[in-house]
Amino acid sequence: MKDYEFFIDQSRCIGCQACVQACGECDTHRGTPMIHLEYVHRPTGVQTAPVVCMHCEDPTCAKVCPADAIKQDDHGVVMSAAKPRCVSCSNCVIGCPFGVPKMQVSFELMMKCDMCYDRTSVDKKPMCATVCPSEALYYGPRDYIEKHRRETPVNEFHFGRQVVRTKVNMMTAPSRGEINVDITQYMSGAEAEIDPMFDARDGAPDAARFAVWEG
Repeated sequence: MKDYEFFIDQSRCIGCQACVQACGECDTHRGTPMIHLEYVHRPTGVQTAPVVCMHCEDPTCAKVCPADAIKQDDHGVVMSAAKPRCVSCSNCVIGCPFGVPKMQVSFELMMKCDMCYDRTSVDKKPMCATVCPSEALYYGPRDYIEKHRRETPVNEFHFGRQVVRTKVNMMTAPSRGEINVDITQYMSGAEAEIDPMFDARDGAPDAARFAVWEG
Protein backbone atom coordinates (compact mmCIF):
# COMPACT_ATOMS: atom_id res chain seq x y z
CA MET A 1 0.00 0.00 0.00
CA LYS A 2 2.96 2.33 -0.44
CA ASP A 3 1.06 4.29 -3.12
CA TYR A 4 -2.12 4.63 -1.04
CA GLU A 5 -3.20 8.06 0.17
CA PHE A 6 -5.74 9.32 2.69
CA PHE A 7 -8.72 11.35 1.42
CA ILE A 8 -11.41 13.23 3.38
CA ASP A 9 -14.72 14.27 1.83
CA GLN A 10 -16.58 16.01 4.64
CA SER A 11 -19.74 16.45 2.54
CA ARG A 12 -20.15 12.66 2.61
CA CYS A 13 -20.09 12.39 6.41
CA ILE A 14 -23.38 11.08 7.84
CA GLY A 15 -22.44 11.49 11.50
CA CYS A 16 -22.62 7.79 12.33
CA GLN A 17 -19.46 7.96 14.50
CA ALA A 18 -18.30 4.55 13.25
CA CYS A 19 -14.88 6.10 12.63
CA VAL A 20 -14.62 7.38 16.20
CA GLN A 21 -15.53 4.01 17.69
CA ALA A 22 -13.18 2.12 15.37
CA CYS A 23 -10.32 4.51 16.09
CA GLY A 24 -10.40 3.54 19.76
CA GLU A 25 -10.00 -0.09 18.75
CA CYS A 26 -6.65 0.50 17.05
CA ASP A 27 -4.09 -1.55 19.02
CA THR A 28 -1.92 1.39 20.02
CA HIS A 29 -4.82 3.66 20.99
CA ARG A 30 -5.90 1.47 23.91
CA GLY A 31 -9.57 2.36 23.76
CA THR A 32 -9.09 6.12 23.31
CA PRO A 33 -10.33 7.54 19.97
CA MET A 34 -7.79 9.83 18.34
CA ILE A 35 -10.24 11.45 15.92
CA HIS A 36 -13.48 13.35 16.50
CA LEU A 37 -16.52 14.71 14.71
CA GLU A 38 -17.29 18.40 14.52
CA TYR A 39 -20.64 20.01 13.71
CA VAL A 40 -20.22 22.29 10.70
CA HIS A 41 -22.78 24.78 12.01
CA ARG A 42 -24.74 23.40 14.93
CA PRO A 43 -27.44 26.13 15.07
CA THR A 44 -28.66 25.45 11.53
CA GLY A 45 -28.09 21.75 10.85
CA VAL A 46 -26.73 18.37 11.82
CA GLN A 47 -24.01 18.18 9.16
CA THR A 48 -20.85 16.75 10.73
CA ALA A 49 -17.25 16.66 9.61
CA PRO A 50 -14.65 14.05 10.58
CA VAL A 51 -11.43 15.56 11.94
CA VAL A 52 -8.26 13.55 11.47
CA CYS A 53 -4.67 14.73 11.56
CA MET A 54 -3.67 16.22 8.20
CA HIS A 55 -0.02 15.24 8.77
CA CYS A 56 1.56 18.46 7.57
CA GLU A 57 4.87 18.36 5.72
CA ASP A 58 6.20 20.97 8.16
CA PRO A 59 3.99 20.41 11.22
CA THR A 60 3.28 23.53 13.26
CA CYS A 61 2.47 21.40 16.32
CA ALA A 62 6.02 20.05 16.37
CA LYS A 63 7.55 23.48 15.78
CA VAL A 64 5.79 25.08 18.75
CA CYS A 65 6.44 22.21 21.16
CA PRO A 66 8.95 23.46 23.77
CA ALA A 67 9.83 19.92 24.87
CA ASP A 68 10.44 18.42 21.41
CA ALA A 69 7.81 15.81 22.22
CA ILE A 70 6.17 15.59 18.77
CA LYS A 71 8.01 13.63 16.11
CA GLN A 72 7.44 12.97 12.42
CA ASP A 73 8.50 9.71 10.82
CA ASP A 74 10.21 9.23 7.45
CA HIS A 75 6.83 8.67 5.76
CA GLY A 76 5.40 12.00 6.91
CA VAL A 77 3.23 10.67 9.75
CA VAL A 78 3.14 13.06 12.72
CA MET A 79 2.87 11.18 16.00
CA SER A 80 1.13 12.01 19.25
CA ALA A 81 3.33 13.61 21.88
CA ALA A 82 5.82 11.32 23.60
CA LYS A 83 4.68 10.75 27.17
CA PRO A 84 8.13 11.17 28.81
CA ARG A 85 8.58 14.57 27.12
CA CYS A 86 5.10 16.13 26.96
CA VAL A 87 4.65 18.93 29.50
CA SER A 88 0.92 19.46 28.82
CA CYS A 89 1.43 23.07 27.75
CA SER A 90 -1.18 22.88 24.95
CA ASN A 91 0.99 24.91 22.55
CA CYS A 92 0.31 22.29 19.88
CA VAL A 93 -3.45 22.49 20.48
CA ILE A 94 -3.40 26.25 19.94
CA GLY A 95 -0.86 26.22 17.11
CA CYS A 96 -2.44 23.62 14.80
CA PRO A 97 -4.25 25.45 11.96
CA PHE A 98 -6.65 22.52 11.55
CA GLY A 99 -7.62 22.21 15.23
CA VAL A 100 -6.55 18.58 15.43
CA PRO A 101 -4.53 17.95 18.65
CA LYS A 102 -6.46 17.45 21.87
CA MET A 103 -5.01 17.64 25.36
CA GLN A 104 -6.09 14.59 27.33
CA VAL A 105 -6.13 16.07 30.80
CA SER A 106 -6.47 12.70 32.53
CA PHE A 107 -3.28 11.47 30.85
CA GLU A 108 -1.51 14.87 30.89
CA LEU A 109 -0.69 14.18 27.26
CA MET A 110 -1.51 15.51 23.80
CA MET A 111 -3.08 12.75 21.74
CA LYS A 112 -4.16 12.89 18.11
CA CYS A 113 -4.65 10.81 14.98
CA ASP A 114 -1.46 9.00 13.95
CA MET A 115 -3.08 7.42 10.86
CA CYS A 116 -3.16 4.10 12.75
CA TYR A 117 0.59 3.85 12.35
CA ASP A 118 0.67 0.32 13.74
CA ARG A 119 -1.61 -0.72 10.85
CA THR A 120 -0.41 1.41 7.92
CA SER A 121 3.22 0.52 8.63
CA VAL A 122 2.35 -3.12 7.89
CA ASP A 123 0.16 -2.39 4.83
CA LYS A 124 -3.23 -2.26 6.54
CA LYS A 125 -5.79 0.52 6.20
CA PRO A 126 -6.47 2.94 9.09
CA MET A 127 -9.39 1.78 11.21
CA CYS A 128 -11.55 4.83 10.44
CA ALA A 129 -11.29 4.45 6.67
CA THR A 130 -11.99 0.73 6.98
CA VAL A 131 -15.40 1.21 8.60
CA CYS A 132 -16.68 4.48 7.03
CA PRO A 133 -19.92 3.47 5.23
CA SER A 134 -20.07 6.57 3.01
CA GLU A 135 -16.35 6.71 2.17
CA ALA A 136 -16.10 10.19 3.66
CA LEU A 137 -12.78 8.78 4.90
CA TYR A 138 -11.00 6.85 2.16
CA TYR A 139 -7.56 5.27 2.13
CA GLY A 140 -6.49 3.98 -1.25
CA PRO A 141 -4.96 4.80 -4.65
CA ARG A 142 -5.35 8.30 -6.08
CA ASP A 143 -6.40 6.99 -9.49
CA TYR A 144 -9.53 5.47 -7.90
CA ILE A 145 -10.50 8.87 -6.49
CA GLU A 146 -9.82 10.63 -9.80
CA LYS A 147 -11.93 8.08 -11.66
CA HIS A 148 -14.91 7.76 -9.31
CA ARG A 149 -15.18 11.14 -7.58
CA ARG A 150 -16.28 14.42 -9.06
CA GLU A 151 -14.38 16.46 -6.48
CA THR A 152 -10.69 17.35 -6.57
CA PRO A 153 -8.28 16.13 -3.87
CA VAL A 154 -6.27 19.03 -2.44
CA ASN A 155 -3.36 18.98 -0.03
CA GLU A 156 -2.33 22.64 -0.08
CA PHE A 157 -3.96 25.11 2.31
CA HIS A 158 -3.42 28.85 2.70
CA PHE A 159 -3.96 30.32 6.16
CA GLY A 160 -3.32 33.98 5.48
CA ARG A 161 0.36 34.08 4.50
CA GLN A 162 1.07 30.58 5.78
CA VAL A 163 1.07 27.83 3.15
CA VAL A 164 0.52 24.36 4.61
CA ARG A 165 1.00 21.19 2.56
CA THR A 166 -0.28 17.94 3.97
CA LYS A 167 -0.01 14.20 3.53
CA VAL A 168 -3.81 13.88 3.82
CA ASN A 169 -6.03 15.15 0.97
CA MET A 170 -9.23 17.16 1.35
CA MET A 171 -11.88 16.79 -1.35
CA THR A 172 -13.08 20.13 -2.69
CA ALA A 173 -14.63 21.82 -5.74
CA PRO A 174 -13.36 20.42 -9.06
CA SER A 175 -11.63 23.62 -10.19
CA ARG A 176 -9.56 24.23 -7.05
CA GLY A 177 -5.89 23.50 -6.53
CA GLU A 178 -5.69 24.84 -2.99
CA ILE A 179 -7.97 25.90 -0.14
CA ASN A 180 -7.78 29.39 1.31
CA VAL A 181 -8.86 29.95 4.90
CA ASP A 182 -9.13 33.40 6.46
CA ILE A 183 -10.17 33.13 10.11
CA THR A 184 -11.08 36.82 10.23
CA GLN A 185 -14.14 35.96 8.14
CA TYR A 186 -15.55 34.01 11.07
CA MET A 187 -14.84 36.57 13.77
CA SER A 188 -17.74 38.49 15.28
CA GLY A 189 -18.53 41.60 13.27
CA ALA A 190 -16.08 40.78 10.48
CA GLU A 191 -17.20 41.38 6.90
CA ALA A 192 -15.82 38.82 4.49
CA GLU A 193 -15.05 39.94 0.96
CA ILE A 194 -14.74 36.35 -0.20
CA ASP A 195 -16.31 33.31 1.43
CA PRO A 196 -14.22 30.31 0.24
CA MET A 197 -16.58 27.85 1.91
CA PHE A 198 -19.76 29.17 0.32
CA ASP A 199 -19.51 27.38 -3.05
CA ALA A 200 -22.34 24.81 -2.81
CA ARG A 201 -22.52 21.51 -4.65
CA ASP A 202 -25.71 20.13 -6.20
CA GLY A 203 -27.26 17.32 -4.20
CA ALA A 204 -25.22 17.89 -1.06
CA PRO A 205 -26.88 18.73 2.30
CA ASP A 206 -27.89 22.38 2.45
CA ALA A 207 -28.65 22.72 6.17
CA ALA A 208 -25.32 24.41 6.69
CA ARG A 209 -24.89 26.41 3.51
CA PHE A 210 -21.15 26.91 3.72
CA ALA A 211 -20.40 23.22 4.23
CA VAL A 212 -20.93 22.31 0.57
CA TRP A 213 -20.31 23.67 -2.90
CA GLU A 214 -21.58 23.50 -6.43
CA GLY A 215 -19.56 23.49 -9.62
